[in-house]
Amino acid sequence: MNWRGLIHPGGPLEPHDLWSVWNVDPWLLIPLAVTAIIYLWGTRKLWRRAGLGRGIRTWRFVGFFGGILALFVALISPLDALSNVLFSAHMTQHMTLMLVAAPLLVTSSFPVALVAAFPRNQAQALGHGLNRSQTLSRIWNVLSRVVSAWLLFAMVLWIWHAPRFYEAALQNETVHTLEHLLFLLTAMLYWWILFRQTGQTHFHYGRAVLYLFTTVLHSGILGALMTFTSQPWYFYYVPFVKAWGLTPLQDQQLAGLIMWIPGGAVFTLMTIRYFVLWLRALEQRSQRFAHNKYVRTSQKPNP
Repeated sequence: MNWRGLIHPGGPLEPHDLWSVWNVDPWLLIPLAVTAIIYLWGTRKLWRRAGLGRGIRTWRFVGFFGGILALFVALISPLDALSNVLFSAHMTQHMTLMLVAAPLLVTSSFPVALVAAFPRNQAQALGHGLNRSQTLSRIWNVLSRVVSAWLLFAMVLWIWHAPRFYEAALQNETVHTLEHLLFLLTAMLYWWILFRQTGQTHFHYGRAVLYLFTTVLHSGILGALMTFTSQPWYFYYVPFVKAWGLTPLQDQQLAGLIMWIPGGAVFTLMTIRYFVLWLRALEQRSQRFAHNKYVRTSQKPNP
């Protein structure tokens, strides 16, 4: 269903119309339903063979459906329609995709469920075909680097909030779909790289701290620019915001605060978590070094 332009049959969306507008686009609902069915079927087969919680842990199972729920809230609930009349609602939608749906889906072990859902010979043929594709291997080798994931996430965040690209997405359904898809996919890559940086070594944790801290900085700068600017960036919202008790500038400032504070809080808390793990890994490394030195010293023969 296309919510561009006139959001509601009677005109632009107003507060009393909000709960009557749901995005029931089959091109969105069917892929979500198929993905959930595949995951359920694969998980069921794994648990029947190995036992409940084996192969895919229960918390990962819950996380997957938490991610699906986040996608539902962002793309199907009235938040989707509201995002076309309020920049602040659109920012909430983006933050839900990148900071809620993406990390939950990444931790769900969906590839394991996907392999289990298909007959073994088909799964093996698919895996063999993907492994033999040199082009795909080269692309993945580039994308799966820490710097690549960080850059892609940052570039997508900044480029799609540039007025020219942002308003193009609001005015064209295909461009808008591409925008959301890139937000979700680059965020999933970002979180996958982060969660992979848990090799129980000071090096991995230290790299994760830098990865997160620099994200706090650049996303915070973007949020602050939106908050403290004296002019609205996006004129698309000007005809709509008055019905919601806001001016275009107030709506933009609220959107900036949503990115800056709740969004920044997620990255800040994760930075603190990995910093603590980093210190703990450094302490353990120091203790091992001291222990090994003591053992070597104690094993030397007395003169």
